[in-house]
Amino acid sequence: MIAAQAALETRMLLRNGEQLLLTVIIPSLLLVLFSTVDIVDTGEGRAVDFLAPGVLALAVMSTAFTGQAIATGFERRYGVLKRLGASPLPRWALMAAKTLAVLVTEVLQVALLTLIAFGLGWSPQGGPVAVAVLLVAGTAAFSGLGLLMAGTLRAEATLAAANLVFLLLLVGGGVIVPLDRFPESAQAVLSLLPISALSDGLREVLRNGAAMPWGELGILMGWAVLGLAAAARFFRWE
Repeated sequence: MIAAQAALETRMLLRNGEQLLLTVIIPSLLLVLFSTVDIVDTGEGRAVDFLAPGVLALAVMSTAFTGQAIATGFERRYGVLKRLGASPLPRWALMAAKTLAVLVTEVLQVALLTLIAFGLGWSPQGGPVAVAVLLVAGTAAFSGLGLLMAGTLRAEATLAAANLVFLLLLVGGGVIVPLDRFPESAQAVLSLLPISALSDGLREVLRNGAAMPWGELGILMGWAVLGLAAAARFFRWE
């Protein structure tokens, strides 16, 4: 039942035009544009080496947080979640299926963005295990926050808030603009955001060849525990 529901959730994600805009088109355009046009000073080295890890983090956020929050919020509004909760599929299994759909979508995103980055001359360092651990931790963190938003706010409020947060974190989360370009007073706060931790962690591995950025991983795990616990406690199915 979980596999069947996960396949349905994945098809729904991939068929939604707004979801494709968030998950595929925007990250791809940002990667190509800022890698080929000298708009933002990304420091030493090629721009794509700085941008590729950040865009991968953005792709995770767009699917696990923004896309999932909006889709789940409207499913809750239209009573879809209530009806599914009364079906033979347990509620925990429904959430597991949604998580699997998010992971499948992210695999496709990462594969596409990696191919584009390679075409732009990207030369990643580090090992795949550390990258996978960071991506899973980031997915858990953003999923918890997305489900918390979808389960507590009205669908229209979730739509507005999720897109607003996406834009704010895109600008201030170290995805395109390095955090050291911000005032020192803001850097300490911005570095604690999940998108900053994921971007910097992936950058440490893929750009600098680090084995495992434990500090960034700890931040992501903290957000994951808080977000998932809060979502489990406050999520309303109706």
